[in-house]
Amino acid sequence: MEVNLTTSYVGILSLITFVIAYAVVMAEEFSHLRKSKPVILSAAVIWAIIAFHFSTNKEFSHEIEHALEHNILEFAELFLFLLVAMTYINSLEERRVFDVVRFHLTSRGFSFRQLFIFTGIITFFLSPIADNLTTALVMCSVLMACGKGNSKFLSIGCINIVVAANAGGAYSPFGDITTLMVWQAGIVEFFTFFKIFFPSVINYVIPAAIMYFFVPDEKPKVSTDKVYMKRGGKVIIFLGLFTIFSAVNFHNILHLPPMLGMMFGLGLLGIFSFYLKITHNIKTEEQKFDFFKKVSRAEWDTLLFFFGVILSVGGLGFIGYLSLVSEFLYDGLGPTLANSIVGILSAIVDNIPVMFAVITMRPEMSIDQWLLVTLTTGVGGSLLSIGSAAGVALMGQARGYYTFFGHLKWTPVIFIGYIASIYLHVLMAGLSL
Repeated sequence: MEVNLTTSYVGILSLITFVIAYAVVMAEEFSHLRKSKPVILSAAVIWAIIAFHFSTNKEFSHEIEHALEHNILEFAELFLFLLVAMTYINSLEERRVFDVVRFHLTSRGFSFRQLFIFTGIITFFLSPIADNLTTALVMCSVLMACGKGNSKFLSIGCINIVVAANAGGAYSPFGDITTLMVWQAGIVEFFTFFKIFFPSVINYVIPAAIMYFFVPDEKPKVSTDKVYMKRGGKVIIFLGLFTIFSAVNFHNILHLPPMLGMMFGLGLLGIFSFYLKITHNIKTEEQKFDFFKKVSRAEWDTLLFFFGVILSVGGLGFIGYLSLVSEFLYDGLGPTLANSIVGILSAIVDNIPVMFAVITMRPEMSIDQWLLVTLTTGVGGSLLSIGSAAGVALMGQARGYYTFFGHLKWTPVIFIGYIASIYLHVLMAGLSL
Protein backbone atom coordinates (compact mmCIF):
# COMPACT_ATOMS: atom_id res chain seq x y z
CA MET A 1 0.00 0.00 0.00
CA GLU A 2 1.51 3.33 -1.09
CA VAL A 3 1.46 6.24 1.32
CA ASN A 4 2.00 9.93 0.65
CA LEU A 5 2.14 11.98 3.82
CA THR A 6 4.77 14.44 2.59
CA THR A 7 2.53 17.49 3.03
CA SER A 8 0.81 16.35 6.24
CA TYR A 9 1.95 17.10 9.80
CA VAL A 10 3.50 13.59 9.85
CA GLY A 11 5.84 14.36 6.97
CA ILE A 12 6.71 17.89 8.07
CA LEU A 13 7.43 16.93 11.70
CA SER A 14 9.49 13.90 10.61
CA LEU A 15 11.52 15.95 8.15
CA ILE A 16 12.20 18.64 10.76
CA THR A 17 13.27 15.94 13.26
CA PHE A 18 15.72 14.44 10.75
CA VAL A 19 17.17 17.81 9.72
CA ILE A 20 17.76 18.81 13.38
CA ALA A 21 19.38 15.43 14.11
CA TYR A 22 21.74 15.75 11.13
CA ALA A 23 22.62 19.33 12.07
CA VAL A 24 23.68 18.05 15.51
CA VAL A 25 25.76 15.31 13.81
CA MET A 26 27.56 17.92 11.72
CA ALA A 27 28.34 19.93 14.86
CA GLU A 28 30.01 16.95 16.60
CA GLU A 29 33.45 18.51 16.15
CA PHE A 30 32.42 21.42 18.38
CA SER A 31 29.78 19.89 20.67
CA HIS A 32 31.65 16.59 21.27
CA LEU A 33 28.27 14.85 21.34
CA ARG A 34 28.66 11.43 19.71
CA LYS A 35 27.02 11.32 16.26
CA SER A 36 24.93 8.22 17.03
CA LYS A 37 22.87 9.84 19.79
CA PRO A 38 20.84 12.39 17.78
CA VAL A 39 20.07 9.98 14.91
CA ILE A 40 18.94 7.21 17.31
CA LEU A 41 16.44 9.69 18.77
CA SER A 42 15.47 10.79 15.26
CA ALA A 43 14.69 7.19 14.21
CA ALA A 44 12.51 6.56 17.25
CA VAL A 45 10.65 9.88 16.94
CA ILE A 46 9.96 9.54 13.19
CA TRP A 47 8.49 6.04 13.50
CA ALA A 48 6.54 7.08 16.61
CA ILE A 49 4.95 9.96 14.66
CA ILE A 50 4.03 7.55 11.82
CA ALA A 51 2.58 4.97 14.26
CA PHE A 52 0.62 7.64 16.14
CA HIS A 53 -0.98 8.86 12.91
CA PHE A 54 -2.20 5.35 12.07
CA SER A 55 -2.94 4.27 15.67
CA THR A 56 -6.69 4.01 14.98
CA ASN A 57 -6.14 1.97 11.81
CA LYS A 58 -5.33 -1.57 12.94
CA GLU A 59 -4.97 -2.90 9.40
CA PHE A 60 -2.34 -0.32 8.50
CA SER A 61 -0.37 -0.96 11.70
CA HIS A 62 0.75 -4.26 10.10
CA GLU A 63 2.08 -2.32 7.10
CA ILE A 64 4.07 -0.07 9.45
CA GLU A 65 5.41 -3.08 11.34
CA HIS A 66 6.44 -4.78 8.07
CA ALA A 67 8.19 -1.62 6.79
CA LEU A 68 10.03 -1.15 10.10
CA GLU A 69 11.11 -4.81 10.20
CA HIS A 70 12.47 -4.45 6.65
CA ASN A 71 14.60 -1.48 7.76
CA ILE A 72 15.78 -3.34 10.86
CA LEU A 73 16.79 -6.31 8.68
CA GLU A 74 18.80 -3.97 6.44
CA PHE A 75 20.56 -2.58 9.51
CA ALA A 76 21.11 -6.04 11.05
CA GLU A 77 22.94 -7.27 7.94
CA LEU A 78 25.12 -4.16 7.84
CA PHE A 79 25.67 -4.23 11.62
CA LEU A 80 26.87 -7.85 11.73
CA PHE A 81 29.08 -7.35 8.67
CA LEU A 82 30.75 -4.31 10.24
CA LEU A 83 31.01 -5.89 13.69
CA VAL A 84 33.09 -8.74 12.29
CA ALA A 85 35.30 -6.37 10.24
CA MET A 86 35.95 -4.18 13.31
CA THR A 87 36.66 -7.21 15.54
CA TYR A 88 39.28 -8.47 13.08
CA ILE A 89 40.90 -5.03 12.90
CA ASN A 90 41.05 -4.80 16.72
CA SER A 91 42.54 -8.31 16.85
CA LEU A 92 45.22 -7.44 14.27
CA GLU A 93 45.97 -4.24 16.14
CA GLU A 94 46.38 -6.11 19.45
CA ARG A 95 48.69 -8.68 17.79
CA ARG A 96 50.79 -5.67 16.63
CA VAL A 97 50.32 -6.43 12.92
CA PHE A 98 49.87 -2.76 12.01
CA ASP A 99 52.87 -1.78 14.15
CA VAL A 100 54.99 -4.18 12.07
CA VAL A 101 53.64 -2.70 8.81
CA ARG A 102 54.33 0.79 10.14
CA PHE A 103 57.87 -0.20 11.15
CA HIS A 104 58.63 -1.58 7.67
CA LEU A 105 57.27 1.55 5.98
CA THR A 106 59.02 4.09 8.22
CA SER A 107 62.30 2.16 8.62
CA ARG A 108 62.81 2.38 4.86
CA GLY A 109 62.89 6.15 5.14
CA PHE A 110 59.59 6.90 3.38
CA SER A 111 58.40 10.47 3.78
CA PHE A 112 54.84 11.48 4.68
CA ARG A 113 54.23 12.27 1.00
CA GLN A 114 55.38 8.80 -0.08
CA LEU A 115 53.24 7.20 2.64
CA PHE A 116 50.30 9.29 1.37
CA ILE A 117 50.75 7.82 -2.14
CA PHE A 118 51.26 4.21 -0.98
CA THR A 119 48.28 4.12 1.40
CA GLY A 120 46.02 5.69 -1.25
CA ILE A 121 46.99 3.28 -4.04
CA ILE A 122 46.74 0.21 -1.77
CA THR A 123 43.30 1.39 -0.59
CA PHE A 124 42.05 1.91 -4.16
CA PHE A 125 43.00 -1.61 -5.28
CA LEU A 126 42.10 -3.41 -2.05
CA SER A 127 38.64 -1.82 -1.78
CA PRO A 128 37.03 -3.76 -4.70
CA ILE A 129 38.04 -7.03 -3.03
CA ALA A 130 37.61 -6.34 0.69
CA ASP A 131 34.84 -3.67 0.34
CA ASN A 132 35.38 0.05 0.89
CA LEU A 133 34.49 0.07 4.58
CA THR A 134 36.76 -2.79 5.71
CA THR A 135 39.61 -1.44 3.54
CA ALA A 136 39.23 2.09 4.96
CA LEU A 137 39.34 0.78 8.54
CA VAL A 138 42.44 -1.36 7.88
CA MET A 139 44.34 1.40 6.03
CA CYS A 140 43.37 3.99 8.65
CA SER A 141 44.98 1.77 11.31
CA VAL A 142 48.18 1.64 9.23
CA LEU A 143 48.05 5.42 8.67
CA MET A 144 47.54 6.12 12.39
CA ALA A 145 50.51 3.90 13.23
CA CYS A 146 52.75 5.62 10.62
CA GLY A 147 51.81 9.22 11.35
CA LYS A 148 51.60 9.33 15.13
CA GLY A 149 51.67 12.92 16.36
CA ASN A 150 51.34 14.62 12.96
CA SER A 151 47.73 15.81 12.83
CA LYS A 152 48.05 17.51 9.42
CA PHE A 153 49.29 14.31 7.75
CA LEU A 154 46.65 12.18 9.48
CA SER A 155 43.82 14.54 8.49
CA ILE A 156 44.74 14.67 4.78
CA GLY A 157 45.72 10.98 4.80
CA CYS A 158 42.29 9.94 6.14
CA ILE A 159 40.49 12.04 3.50
CA ASN A 160 42.67 10.40 0.84
CA ILE A 161 41.75 6.94 2.16
CA VAL A 162 37.99 7.73 2.13
CA VAL A 163 38.16 9.01 -1.47
CA ALA A 164 40.30 6.04 -2.59
CA ALA A 165 38.10 3.48 -0.80
CA ASN A 166 34.87 4.85 -2.30
CA ALA A 167 36.36 5.20 -5.81
CA GLY A 168 37.83 1.70 -5.66
CA GLY A 169 34.61 0.21 -4.35
CA ALA A 170 32.48 1.74 -7.12
CA TYR A 171 33.67 -0.56 -9.95
CA SER A 172 33.15 -3.88 -8.15
CA PRO A 173 29.94 -5.64 -7.00
CA PHE A 174 31.67 -6.37 -3.67
CA GLY A 175 33.31 -2.96 -3.29
CA ASP A 176 30.34 -1.09 -1.85
CA ILE A 177 26.92 -1.87 -0.41
CA THR A 178 25.30 0.17 -3.21
CA THR A 179 27.04 -1.82 -5.99
CA LEU A 180 26.05 -5.01 -4.19
CA MET A 181 22.41 -3.83 -4.17
CA VAL A 182 22.44 -3.13 -7.93
CA TRP A 183 24.06 -6.49 -8.71
CA GLN A 184 21.79 -8.37 -6.32
CA ALA A 185 18.74 -6.79 -7.95
CA GLY A 186 19.86 -8.29 -11.28
CA ILE A 187 20.13 -4.90 -13.00
CA VAL A 188 23.85 -5.03 -13.91
CA GLU A 189 25.91 -8.17 -14.65
CA PHE A 190 29.04 -8.94 -12.58
CA PHE A 191 31.75 -8.04 -15.14
CA THR A 192 29.81 -5.04 -16.52
CA PHE A 193 30.73 -3.06 -13.38
CA PHE A 194 34.36 -2.92 -14.57
CA LYS A 195 33.31 -0.53 -17.35
CA ILE A 196 33.48 2.26 -14.76
CA PHE A 197 37.08 1.45 -13.74
CA PHE A 198 38.65 4.44 -15.52
CA PRO A 199 36.09 6.98 -14.25
CA SER A 200 36.80 5.60 -10.75
CA VAL A 201 40.55 6.10 -11.29
CA ILE A 202 39.99 9.71 -12.34
CA ASN A 203 37.74 10.29 -9.32
CA TYR A 204 40.57 9.25 -6.98
CA VAL A 205 43.64 10.60 -8.83
CA ILE A 206 42.52 14.24 -9.28
CA PRO A 207 41.90 15.11 -5.58
CA ALA A 208 44.87 12.94 -4.49
CA ALA A 209 47.22 14.82 -6.86
CA ILE A 210 46.09 18.19 -5.48
CA MET A 211 46.17 17.11 -1.81
CA TYR A 212 49.66 15.64 -2.28
CA PHE A 213 51.23 19.13 -2.31
CA PHE A 214 49.65 19.95 1.06
CA VAL A 215 51.04 16.86 2.81
CA PRO A 216 53.96 17.82 5.14
CA ASP A 217 57.25 17.39 3.27
CA GLU A 218 59.00 15.63 6.14
CA LYS A 219 59.64 12.16 7.48
CA PRO A 220 58.00 10.45 10.46
CA LYS A 221 60.07 9.70 13.53
CA VAL A 222 61.80 6.37 13.05
CA SER A 223 62.18 4.06 15.99
CA THR A 224 65.32 1.93 15.94
CA ASP A 225 63.61 -0.72 18.07
CA LYS A 226 62.62 -3.76 16.04
CA VAL A 227 58.87 -4.46 16.25
CA TYR A 228 57.65 -8.03 16.42
CA MET A 229 54.22 -9.46 15.73
CA LYS A 230 52.62 -11.32 18.63
CA ARG A 231 51.93 -15.03 18.47
CA GLY A 232 49.01 -15.90 16.19
CA GLY A 233 49.16 -12.64 14.21
CA LYS A 234 49.84 -14.34 10.85
CA VAL A 235 47.03 -16.84 11.41
CA ILE A 236 44.59 -13.99 12.14
CA ILE A 237 45.68 -12.27 8.88
CA PHE A 238 44.91 -15.51 7.02
CA LEU A 239 41.57 -15.90 8.84
CA GLY A 240 40.69 -12.30 7.95
CA LEU A 241 41.34 -12.91 4.24
CA PHE A 242 39.45 -16.21 4.40
CA THR A 243 36.53 -14.39 6.05
CA ILE A 244 36.35 -11.93 3.13
CA PHE A 245 36.54 -14.88 0.72
CA SER A 246 33.70 -16.57 2.63
CA ALA A 247 31.52 -13.44 2.56
CA VAL A 248 31.97 -13.13 -1.22
CA ASN A 249 31.20 -16.80 -1.91
CA PHE A 250 28.31 -17.07 0.54
CA HIS A 251 26.67 -14.42 -1.61
CA ASN A 252 28.03 -15.40 -5.03
CA ILE A 253 27.63 -19.19 -4.88
CA LEU A 254 25.15 -19.88 -2.07
CA HIS A 255 23.05 -16.72 -2.65
CA LEU A 256 23.10 -15.94 1.08
CA PRO A 257 23.77 -12.52 2.65
CA PRO A 258 27.53 -11.69 2.78
CA MET A 259 27.02 -11.05 6.49
CA LEU A 260 26.68 -14.83 7.06
CA GLY A 261 30.11 -15.43 5.56
CA MET A 262 31.51 -12.75 7.86
CA MET A 263 29.88 -14.36 10.90
CA PHE A 264 31.40 -17.69 9.85
CA GLY A 265 34.78 -15.96 9.95
CA LEU A 266 33.98 -14.50 13.38
CA GLY A 267 33.31 -18.03 14.63
CA LEU A 268 36.68 -19.17 13.29
CA LEU A 269 38.39 -16.27 15.07
CA GLY A 270 36.58 -17.24 18.27
CA ILE A 271 37.85 -20.84 18.02
CA PHE A 272 41.40 -19.66 17.31
CA SER A 273 41.26 -17.23 20.24
CA PHE A 274 40.39 -20.20 22.48
CA TYR A 275 43.47 -22.03 21.16
CA LEU A 276 45.64 -18.98 21.98
CA LYS A 277 44.09 -18.89 25.45
CA ILE A 278 44.74 -22.55 26.36
CA THR A 279 48.31 -22.43 24.96
CA HIS A 280 49.09 -19.10 26.64
CA ASN A 281 52.59 -18.77 28.10
CA ILE A 282 52.72 -16.32 31.04
CA LYS A 283 56.49 -15.90 30.73
CA THR A 284 56.49 -14.75 27.10
CA GLU A 285 53.22 -12.81 26.79
CA GLU A 286 51.86 -9.99 28.93
CA GLN A 287 48.20 -10.97 28.75
CA LYS A 288 45.89 -13.54 27.20
CA PHE A 289 44.14 -12.92 23.90
CA ASP A 290 40.58 -12.12 24.95
CA PHE A 291 38.18 -12.60 22.00
CA PHE A 292 35.22 -10.80 23.56
CA LYS A 293 37.35 -7.79 24.46
CA LYS A 294 38.03 -7.41 20.74
CA VAL A 295 34.27 -7.54 20.03
CA SER A 296 33.55 -5.00 22.77
CA ARG A 297 36.14 -2.60 21.31
CA ALA A 298 34.19 -2.28 18.04
CA GLU A 299 33.30 1.30 17.10
CA TRP A 300 29.82 1.24 18.64
CA ASP A 301 29.19 4.91 17.92
CA THR A 302 29.56 4.18 14.19
CA LEU A 303 27.40 1.04 14.32
CA LEU A 304 24.59 2.81 16.17
CA PHE A 305 24.88 5.79 13.83
CA PHE A 306 23.96 3.48 10.94
CA PHE A 307 20.99 2.23 12.95
CA GLY A 308 19.72 5.81 13.33
CA VAL A 309 20.34 6.77 9.70
CA ILE A 310 18.81 3.66 8.11
CA LEU A 311 15.68 3.77 10.27
CA SER A 312 15.29 7.56 9.99
CA VAL A 313 15.60 7.57 6.21
CA GLY A 314 13.47 4.42 6.05
CA GLY A 315 10.76 6.34 7.90
CA LEU A 316 11.04 9.27 5.48
CA GLY A 317 10.81 6.78 2.62
CA PHE A 318 7.67 5.25 4.12
CA ILE A 319 6.12 8.73 4.34
CA GLY A 320 6.83 9.20 0.62
CA TYR A 321 9.77 11.62 0.45
CA LEU A 322 12.20 9.31 -1.38
CA SER A 323 9.66 8.46 -4.08
CA LEU A 324 8.84 12.15 -4.46
CA VAL A 325 12.49 13.07 -4.96
CA SER A 326 13.12 10.18 -7.39
CA GLU A 327 10.06 11.01 -9.52
CA PHE A 328 11.01 14.69 -9.66
CA LEU A 329 14.57 13.92 -10.73
CA TYR A 330 14.05 11.22 -13.36
CA ASP A 331 10.81 12.51 -14.89
CA GLY A 332 11.78 16.16 -14.84
CA LEU A 333 15.54 16.35 -15.43
CA GLY A 334 16.50 13.27 -17.44
CA PRO A 335 18.68 10.35 -16.32
CA THR A 336 22.21 11.81 -16.74
CA LEU A 337 21.57 14.97 -14.74
CA ALA A 338 19.35 13.07 -12.28
CA ASN A 339 22.03 10.44 -11.63
CA SER A 340 24.61 13.19 -11.10
CA ILE A 341 22.37 14.89 -8.52
CA VAL A 342 21.63 11.55 -6.84
CA GLY A 343 25.37 11.23 -6.12
CA ILE A 344 25.36 14.61 -4.37
CA LEU A 345 22.24 13.61 -2.41
CA SER A 346 23.99 10.42 -1.31
CA ALA A 347 26.71 12.54 0.32
CA ILE A 348 24.10 14.34 2.41
CA VAL A 349 21.63 11.59 3.24
CA ASP A 350 23.85 8.45 2.91
CA ASN A 351 24.19 6.41 -0.28
CA ILE A 352 22.46 3.21 0.91
CA PRO A 353 18.89 4.58 1.28
CA VAL A 354 19.34 6.79 -1.80
CA MET A 355 20.31 3.79 -3.95
CA PHE A 356 17.51 1.76 -2.38
CA ALA A 357 15.04 4.50 -3.42
CA VAL A 358 16.35 4.50 -7.01
CA ILE A 359 16.15 0.69 -7.27
CA THR A 360 12.62 0.76 -5.82
CA MET A 361 11.55 3.38 -8.38
CA ARG A 362 13.25 1.43 -11.24
CA PRO A 363 13.28 4.40 -13.66
CA GLU A 364 13.52 3.33 -17.31
CA MET A 365 17.14 3.83 -18.32
CA SER A 366 19.99 2.00 -20.07
CA ILE A 367 22.66 -0.18 -18.43
CA ASP A 368 25.16 2.68 -18.89
CA GLN A 369 22.85 4.97 -16.93
CA TRP A 370 22.60 2.35 -14.16
CA LEU A 371 26.40 2.22 -14.14
CA LEU A 372 26.43 6.02 -13.88
CA VAL A 373 24.15 6.02 -10.82
CA THR A 374 26.27 3.22 -9.33
CA LEU A 375 29.35 5.40 -9.86
CA THR A 376 27.79 8.61 -8.51
CA THR A 377 26.26 7.09 -5.37
CA GLY A 378 29.56 5.32 -4.67
CA VAL A 379 31.96 8.22 -5.19
CA GLY A 380 29.46 10.96 -4.32
CA GLY A 381 29.69 9.82 -0.71
CA SER A 382 33.27 11.15 -0.65
CA LEU A 383 32.03 14.74 -0.88
CA LEU A 384 31.20 14.75 2.86
CA SER A 385 32.59 12.70 5.74
CA ILE A 386 29.07 11.51 6.60
CA GLY A 387 28.27 10.51 3.01
CA SER A 388 29.71 7.00 3.08
CA ALA A 389 30.26 4.09 5.45
CA ALA A 390 34.03 4.56 5.07
CA GLY A 391 33.87 8.23 6.11
CA VAL A 392 31.58 7.63 9.08
CA ALA A 393 33.76 4.74 10.31
CA LEU A 394 36.95 6.83 10.07
CA MET A 395 35.33 9.69 12.00
CA GLY A 396 35.11 7.20 14.86
CA GLN A 397 38.45 5.47 14.37
CA ALA A 398 40.55 8.63 13.83
CA ARG A 399 38.57 10.84 16.22
CA GLY A 400 40.18 14.24 16.60
CA TYR A 401 42.19 13.92 13.37
CA TYR A 402 39.49 13.19 10.79
CA THR A 403 36.45 15.42 11.29
CA PHE A 404 33.41 16.65 9.37
CA PHE A 405 34.78 20.19 8.89
CA GLY A 406 38.30 18.94 8.23
CA HIS A 407 36.89 16.93 5.31
CA LEU A 408 34.58 19.78 4.22
CA LYS A 409 37.61 22.01 3.49
CA TRP A 410 38.61 19.59 0.71
CA THR A 411 35.09 19.07 -0.71
CA PRO A 412 35.66 21.49 -3.68
CA VAL A 413 38.76 19.49 -4.70
CA ILE A 414 36.91 16.17 -4.35
CA PHE A 415 34.01 17.67 -6.37
CA ILE A 416 36.37 18.32 -9.31
CA GLY A 417 37.19 14.60 -9.35
CA TYR A 418 33.47 13.80 -9.06
CA ILE A 419 32.55 15.91 -12.11
CA ALA A 420 35.54 14.59 -14.10
CA SER A 421 34.56 10.96 -13.45
CA ILE A 422 30.98 11.60 -14.61
CA TYR A 423 32.19 13.38 -17.75
CA LEU A 424 34.58 10.52 -18.61
CA HIS A 425 31.83 7.88 -18.23
CA VAL A 426 29.39 9.95 -20.31
CA LEU A 427 32.10 10.30 -22.97
CA MET A 428 33.04 6.59 -22.95
CA ALA A 429 29.43 5.37 -22.97
CA GLY A 430 28.20 7.95 -25.47
CA LEU A 431 25.44 9.21 -23.19
CA SER A 432 23.59 12.46 -23.75
CA LEU A 433 24.02 15.21 -21.16
